[in-house]
Amino acid sequence: MLLQLKRAGLKTATFGYAVSLEDFAAIKKRLVSKILALAAQGDYVLVGHSLGGVILRAAINALPSGTRLPRHLFLLGSPQQPARLARKLHKNQVYRAFTRDCGQLLGSSHRMSEVKPVTVPTTSIVGIRGISSKRGPFGGESNDGVISVSEASAEWISDQVLIPIVHTLLPSSRRVGEIILERLHREKP
Repeated sequence: MLLQLKRAGLKTATFGYAVSLEDFAAIKKRLVSKILALAAQGDYVLVGHSLGGVILRAAINALPSGTRLPRHLFLLGSPQQPARLARKLHKNQVYRAFTRDCGQLLGSSHRMSEVKPVTVPTTSIVGIRGISSKRGPFGGESNDGVISVSEASAEWISDQVLIPIVHTLLPSSRRVGEIILERLHREKP
């Protein structure tokens, strides 16, 4: 997707983090610094996958007053409320070891409610290629194998697109890149 966006003339950059090494607050603090540098350069958009979208929302809300906000936020399979799988696995030792503080955040109603909505145009792109068995963790609801459509939905999201893809492939999807470019083309400043 990054290559696709570059070919369309967008300058791209990435932000990395390791949930097994850093807690949510430390990641958010680093991301705020990165966004401040981007905002100082002019117009920008942000794209976050899964937990990355949660961190982006927290970082945008932590920006100092007067900071240029992103032109658009794209959330790829990003939960807006506690994730069912995180709630189910929150006591699992392997899950806890790999996801640490961020994994606990994803399963906590209280902590997820502290990550407030943003006031920028937001598109939520959600996969619907997961198994929708009534006996599964999503109770028959459309999902991407990690989160359900309802978990990625919120009243404040201005645009939601459902595509037939699994959670982990959202960031590499050509269709996701096309959706991002379509939305940006519509909003040309």
